[in-house]
Amino acid sequence: MEITTINAEALAKAFLAGAKNLEAKKEWINELNVFPVPDGDTGTNMSMTIMSAAKEVSALDGLQMKTLAKAISSGSLRGARGNSGVILSQLFRGFAKVIGEYDEVTVQILSDAFQKAVETAYKAVMKPKEGTILTVARGMADRALEMADETDDLIAFCTEVIKAGDYVLGKTPDMLPVLKQAGVVDSGGQGLMQVMKGALDSLLGKEIDYEIVTADSSPEDSGEGMSYNLDAQAAQEIKFAYCTQFLIMLEKPVTTRQENEFKEYLETIGDSIVVVADDEIVKVHVHTNDPGLAMQRGLTYGSLTTIIIENMKLERDEKISALKEKEMQAGAAEMPAAPETPAEPPKEMGFISVSIGEGINEIFTGLGVDYIIEGGQTMNPSTEDMLNAIERVNAKTIFILPNNKNIILAANQAASLVEDKEIIVIPTKTVPQGITALINYIPDSSPAENAERMNAEIGLVKTGQVTYAVRDTVIDDKEIKQDDYMGIGDSGILSVGRKLEATVLDMTGQLIDEESAIVSIYYGEDVKEADAAVIGEKLSAAHPDVEVEIHYGGQPIYYYVISVE
Repeated sequence: MEITTINAEALAKAFLAGAKNLEAKKEWINELNVFPVPDGDTGTNMSMTIMSAAKEVSALDGLQMKTLAKAISSGSLRGARGNSGVILSQLFRGFAKVIGEYDEVTVQILSDAFQKAVETAYKAVMKPKEGTILTVARGMADRALEMADETDDLIAFCTEVIKAGDYVLGKTPDMLPVLKQAGVVDSGGQGLMQVMKGALDSLLGKEIDYEIVTADSSPEDSGEGMSYNLDAQAAQEIKFAYCTQFLIMLEKPVTTRQENEFKEYLETIGDSIVVVADDEIVKVHVHTNDPGLAMQRGLTYGSLTTIIIENMKLERDEKISALKEKEMQAGAAEMPAAPETPAEPPKEMGFISVSIGEGINEIFTGLGVDYIIEGGQTMNPSTEDMLNAIERVNAKTIFILPNNKNIILAANQAASLVEDKEIIVIPTKTVPQGITALINYIPDSSPAENAERMNAEIGLVKTGQVTYAVRDTVIDDKEIKQDDYMGIGDSGILSVGRKLEATVLDMTGQLIDEESAIVSIYYGEDVKEADAAVIGEKLSAAHPDVEVEIHYGGQPIYYYVISVE
């Protein structure tokens, strides 16, 4: 079987097949995570990222390579979750930039697309680490470059590229000792290989179910994944009622001057303006009281499609009503009355924070966070989740606290897509770092001064987290058995034991030094307050010069999150 060209329809099927194969293997990929924690999520993050793009691809009518490329790029970009998902979205973004320029794909074009994919992904990561998905992708791109000079047959080309990817994947344990200790290959690299293998199956004509089934509701829609201050939302006046979005199919490319004039016009009728243009299409987002005016001006540039108009006042009132009813049914305390005079103008600075439990949510809210994204380690928020949160915070400058190293890339990606607000991502890797950042915020200081101060202070926080092992392994020269308790520090596993209290005390003892002043204990949903108090008493006795504080965190999976400052 020999194929020398692939049209848009065949490439779309290959992409959907790759997505479906990754979706089917996600739990297996999750199990490849180096740390044997119960919330391994590489497979889940990569699957949710690619399925976001697959949903857009499957909805396309009259397939063309340019629209297919845009669907793959924009869908994965907005759906990206976790480091692995963001890197995957960047690989797709670079790939799409090349294929979108052609009507059909050949071996040479596919090779060029592989080179651009790797270049784009490496640029997106501040400190690329070898032995990861990036290395696997580069190995395939290198082989693609060689094969482009050897064959015009796409089947032979893809087969050899996949062989190269598998070879490099098998070598990842030699590049990262932590992989060798755990006896696994890189999970992100394995996820990428499943996409490639699914795509090749499609090209080979294997029988595949291409239907993409996605949930109709997101965590935000269900009210389970995101939460924010209901009083503030009820009190805030919505100056412009209609969230208006549409695409302009251009009759001819717009100039930079025309694009700026369009933005300036939209500013006279609304706010929250985003206008993104390329040679054939303009994406428009504006909050306005007269959507017709925005669309009429858009029609002067071309025809309109994908028009979405949402009544934000109605949606807000219905959502707040539903959430309040849910709180009442759960026996929640009556919410205080909303202020009589809502604040119309945006405030100077606001905060978005990722959180992991009921108690932590309350702490963040008490420290002035405007919008809480619930997710953290067990479910990394997507770039889209971040963008939705940014839209809901009425502030000129918004600080985002990811509170997890696996969410920082998604936060940065969201920040790069926002034009009407200044977004500052404070790279907090743990909840305690997020709390410290908020404590060191000074309203009278400028955003730049606050960012500098918060970045400096989070570097002084040491964090330990205690959970249990889901499998036997060896990490950091520590032999770990399934169901052992593990105390995980900022740079690795500090303590392993069969008893929870002993493991917590051992881990925390390693974090405390002569300069330590405060230990904060956040106990999880599966821990009794009395047990946390006993640990606090023992730490105080062992370290009399250190102040010990105990707080209810309510986080799942992690029995204790402990900070030392």
